[in-house]
Amino acid sequence: MYPSLSMVLKKQWIVFFLVLILHQVTQAVELTFELADNARECFFEDIQKNTSVVLEFQVVTGGKYDVDVSIEAPTKEIIYRQVKSQFDSHQFVTLMTGTYIVCFSNEFSTYSHKVVYMDFQVGDEPQLPGIQDHVTVMTQMESSTQEVHKSLNSIIDYQTHHRLREAQGRKRAEDLNERVMWWSSIEFVVVLLASTLQVYIVKNFFSSRPSERKYVPLR
Repeated sequence: MYPSLSMVLKKQWIVFFLVLILHQVTQAVELTFELADNARECFFEDIQKNTSVVLEFQVVTGGKYDVDVSIEAPTKEIIYRQVKSQFDSHQFVTLMTGTYIVCFSNEFSTYSHKVVYMDFQVGDEPQLPGIQDHVTVMTQMESSTQEVHKSLNSIIDYQTHHRLREAQGRKRAEDLNERVMWWSSIEFVVVLLASTLQVYIVKNFFSSRPSERKYVPLR
């Protein structure tokens, strides 16, 4: 019994999307990690010469939302450096083949840890399979497919930045709620102590006994 045409097409689409996802994963590293106080985290990537590289980062939570960032070439030369930056994006083209190092430092902070988002893209955006092998003009369906592919990539970027802003706003709201709770607790204790002190003082006014009077007989 031969499989139906719909099943074959379905399997082909699944394989197509898996290959596309794996191909994109090998081209970029996107992660969110925790950077402890007084700590430094570095990431290593082997990159070929004349390759376009884009680094994008943002401090999601922690402290004043700042971190030190640097990119180091295989020759130990500093390509890019930012001090106490909240977010930034940097693009460059590699001049040599070797291991490039991206470091995030929180060594200036002694008590607050940070949560940092990083997107490290190596190489240009890969085209859809079969597009680069085109000799003639693309058909309308192929052009539409490529436009949908670009739109989906833009949607993914928008969703990522929306989630980052949402996480940052939630963390700030939680910090504000915690401060309001502690301030309200302190005010409650102060009001309770003041009320107790007032009741004690008023009670002493009414419970004090008058001094005994001495009468001198008249002669």
